[in-house]
Amino acid sequence: MKNKKPKLAVFKLSSCDGCQLSILDAEDELLAVLGAVDIAYFPEASSRMLPGPYDIGLIEGSVTTPHDVELARQIRKDCKVLITIGACATAGGIQALRNWKDVKEFTKIVYAHPQYISTLDRSMPVASFIHVDFELRGCPVNKYQLIDVIVAYLNNKKPNITSHSVCMECKQKGNVCVMVAHGTPCLGPVTQTGCGSICPSYDRGCYGCFGPMDSPNTSSLARNIEARGETKYDIMLAFRGFNAYSEPFRKESEVYEK
Repeated sequence: MKNKKPKLAVFKLSSCDGCQLSILDAEDELLAVLGAVDIAYFPEASSRMLPGPYDIGLIEGSVTTPHDVELARQIRKDCKVLITIGACATAGGIQALRNWKDVKEFTKIVYAHPQYISTLDRSMPVASFIHVDFELRGCPVNKYQLIDVIVAYLNNKKPNITSHSVCMECKQKGNVCVMVAHGTPCLGPVTQTGCGSICPSYDRGCYGCFGPMDSPNTSSLARNIEARGETKYDIMLAFRGFNAYSEPFRKESEVYEK
C-alpha cells in the first residue's frame, strides 16, 4: 500500500510506567507527529494493538526477570528501529540498587512464598541483552527530547540529543551554583543535561536523574564533595540513585563503599 504510515509501538518491561506517562503527557506535541505515524501498539494508551513488525519501537523498563529477557528479544525481532527510553531501560533503574545485594534474601523477607518468585540476580539495561539503536536517558525522559528522537528516525536522521552537563543548563538559566554558594552536594557537573536543571533551580543539588554525561570526571567531583565534609557513605549514596548501575556512577560508588 502506497503512503503507508510507519508503525510505532511502545513496550514495557520492569518499571513504574513513568516514561510511558511522559509520552501521554506529550499529547499536544504528539498531535503533530500522529499524522506521520500509526501508533500500532501502546497498551498504556489504547486497547487497539496491532501485530508487528513495527518500524519504530520504544521500550521502557529494565530487564529483571527471565520473562523480560525473552520479551526483549522478541521486541528486537519485531522492530526495525528500537529506542530504549528512561533510566530503567538505559541503566537498570532504581531497581538496580539490588545488584549489590542478595536478591534471594530480599524475596525471603518480602514474600510469604518466595519459591514462586522468578527473577534474575541483577536488574540490567536492555542493551545488555539485545542491540538497541538509541538510548534516551532520564527518570523520566524529557518529552521534548523524545519527540525529537522519534522525528529524527522518521526522517532517517541521527538524533541530536545534547550530552553536556547540567552545569551548562544552570549557567544558561543564570542559576547560582548550589555547590559554590551553599556547599550543597550536587551531581550536576557529571550528569547529562535534559531535565532543565530543575533541582539546582530550586536550590537543591542535582540527583543525577539523566545519568552520566559524556566523559564525566566522577572522581574529581567525589573528592570535591568529600572535601566539603560529606562522609564516604553519603558520597556512595549520592551516586546510587536512579542511574546507579551506569558504569561511571557504579564505579565511583564502589570506590566509596570500601
